[in-house]
Amino acid sequence: MTTARSFQQKQTSQQKQEALQENKEAFLQQHACLHPHPQQVTNELFREGEFFDPRDLVLVKYEMLRSVRVDGCSVTEAARRFGFSRPAFYQIRAAWEQHGMPGLIPQRPGPRSAHKLNDQVLAVLDAHLADDPNLSSAELAARLLDEPGLVVHPRSIERALARRKKRGP
Repeated sequence: MTTARSFQQKQTSQQKQEALQENKEAFLQQHACLHPHPQQVTNELFREGEFFDPRDLVLVKYEMLRSVRVDGCSVTEAARRFGFSRPAFYQIRAAWEQHGMPGLIPQRPGPRSAHKLNDQVLAVLDAHLADDPNLSSAELAARLLDEPGLVVHPRSIERALARRKKRGP
């Protein structure tokens, strides 16, 4: 009977471990920290134990940098062992030198704000709306294209106007 109970405990423990691994992968994915090619990480540390997880992009980047700086590994070899290109290594190193560990966390690509709809462009929109308050966002976008030659999606105009309305004048 002890063997059956031991087998059950082992199976339950293994199921818990699998659930934790799935949760970790989901968490890494949610925070854009899931390595897109963990199978390309060939460094020994990531093949032996549970602590060094090749799916953890931030950990892989840090260990790649450490292997060059501390272990004296060449950039080419380190990039290969950790699943990156040489140019990616230099970008990662620059981000780390500039921002430390937070620099290793991937950032969303693209602009961080409404960069086309600056105060000057919003003033043009205000002038058009003052002339005709019933203009749709599509009509405003067409007028922006005519005047400053700026291509702006109507939905971007709607969001910019709503943000400003929320904040107040």
